[in-house]
Amino acid sequence: MELVALGLGSNKGRSCTILAGAVKCLQEILMDLRTTPIFETAPQGVTDQQPFLNTAVCGFCTLAPPDLLEAVHHIEASFGRDRTKERRWGERTLDIDILLFGRLVLSSQSLEIPHPRLRERAFALVPLLILLPEAVDPRTNEPYAHILRELPDQNVKHFKSGLGN
Repeated sequence: MELVALGLGSNKGRSCTILAGAVKCLQEILMDLRTTPIFETAPQGVTDQQPFLNTAVCGFCTLAPPDLLEAVHHIEASFGRDRTKERRWGERTLDIDILLFGRLVLSSQSLEIPHPRLRERAFALVPLLILLPEAVDPRTNEPYAHILRELPDQNVKHFKSGLGN
């Protein structure tokens, strides 16, 4: 059983309701699930879209990484995400990223752990560090808190208190 951290985002549809529903679904997969407040963030990469609402969860998982990826893709689809009809980094009803899976480092065609852009994304690091303030990059052992301090301001704003556990 591994401690897993997931980042969730939404900017299409009723984002707060979608995030709360996704957390409820994730309670079936992750034991002792904990959540963070919701943050509002400007879109990264593709900027001609609504701001995102982001949160993170962590809990213990018995699934193998590819099975967890399949499970989160199923949850995304259940909230209306269709990867075949969206633009990369564009608007979406729900995005669930595997940020960390214990101290695992994995790079395959379908999955990279830790998330390949985690070190660049304050919207993922801020909630991650609420849950796991001592988290370190398993590749380098560099604390993510240090990495976050070095990032330029990405205007991550508190939006709403937690989604409940």
